[in-house]
Amino acid sequence: MTAPARLPAWRLAVFAALAIPLAGAGLPLAVYLPPYYAQDLGLGLGAVGLIFMLSRAWDAVTDPLVGVLSDRTRSRFGRRKPWIAAGAPLFALATAAIFAPRLFGVERPGAAWLSVWLVVFYVGWTMIQIPVSAWAGQLAAQYHERSRVQTYFQVATAGGLLLVLILPAVLDQIGARAGLPADPGLKVAAMGGFILATFVPTLIAALALVKEPPAPPPSPARSTLRRDLAVAARDPLLRKVLTSDFAVTLGQLIRSSLFVFFVAAYMGRPDLAAGLFLLQFVFGVFAGPIWLRIGYRLGKSRAAIAGELVQVAINLALLFVVPGALPLLVGLTIAQGLAQGSGNLMLRSMVADIADKQRLESGEDRTGLLFSIFSLTGKAATAVAVGVALPLVGLLGFKPGAVNAPEALLGLKLVFALGPALAHLASAWLISGFSLDAAGHADIRRQLDSRDAAAVPAE
Repeated sequence: MTAPARLPAWRLAVFAALAIPLAGAGLPLAVYLPPYYAQDLGLGLGAVGLIFMLSRAWDAVTDPLVGVLSDRTRSRFGRRKPWIAAGAPLFALATAAIFAPRLFGVERPGAAWLSVWLVVFYVGWTMIQIPVSAWAGQLAAQYHERSRVQTYFQVATAGGLLLVLILPAVLDQIGARAGLPADPGLKVAAMGGFILATFVPTLIAALALVKEPPAPPPSPARSTLRRDLAVAARDPLLRKVLTSDFAVTLGQLIRSSLFVFFVAAYMGRPDLAAGLFLLQFVFGVFAGPIWLRIGYRLGKSRAAIAGELVQVAINLALLFVVPGALPLLVGLTIAQGLAQGSGNLMLRSMVADIADKQRLESGEDRTGLLFSIFSLTGKAATAVAVGVALPLVGLLGFKPGAVNAPEALLGLKLVFALGPALAHLASAWLISGFSLDAAGHADIRRQLDSRDAAAVPAE
């Protein structure tokens, strides 16, 4: 019942490539689509904000539901593959409808169109993302090999974000050289095309070429979603991981939401804002392998703490950045890229270890459920980051696009530097004392493997 000790690199690359379209879809939904529908299509900021907020509320229901159901699915194709295959057409069709409504003969989609297709999109996305996360957690059974799997996913995620960020800039350059006016609809449609062009082949390759590990024997006692959620919530190790990841994501999103404002307004270089933001993601591609090696040496929890403390230092160093000190800002941006996702990588790997511990204690495999809760934690942190950072700098007097007083610019700088620093410091503190190390997990796996082998009927 145990997964292979070390997976071939090519198989991991094929599997992780699914993260490219999934990550590439997330950024436009947060950055490009809301202003496109609100301004260019005339729906208004209030209506679009409400539509996006309510559509994401579905995640609180669909994420754990899909997680539990995929845990309990038994088929000759596996537990996760049927859910991914079923979610794929929903995801693809909704992507085309949202990013390129003209394909459906709709020139100016209204609020009803956006609302319906966003719900379909998020349902399809959940049916893919949660089973893929659980599958990744179970693809390897060994302590460090799980970190290796997550590293491949992190590199693919960084690549997907980088490519989708480059695409609008490339289209702008092509349009400028051809003397064509800017076309926001073309940019959005191109992003949708990128998502679909990478999704279809990576989906087919993953489903065809990567095998799921055999499902563990089902528990004789039938559980309920409510009971599973209650058991998961009582696990102190899971609470450590979830709260730490919330703080990690909070720090990352506070920085991201204020980055362009800081470079454009405080540094006085709006021409460099997009390029520096892109630079961070360029170096983020190299972050995963670096922190994997550190995790091999220190163990997951210590590596996560080290990564968070490095990010604390980087963000505190931003206090020394002043207008004109561009080399220092560039250096800190590169350093941020190289530390990017260090905590997330280790924490995701630790979720799978906790799932093993819970299965040993209860007989229930809750891997899908635990990753669905982990996903919801990150989404909650995303909402809190935007809901806190932007109003806070506004209260301090900062106004985007206006001439701001020195006091307002100082307030922007303090929130941009201290907000992420405090969040990453909290993340390091929250994950400290995590007791499930390599030796403890190896003992859990020995007991699970022995019990699974005994449960297989003799031929």
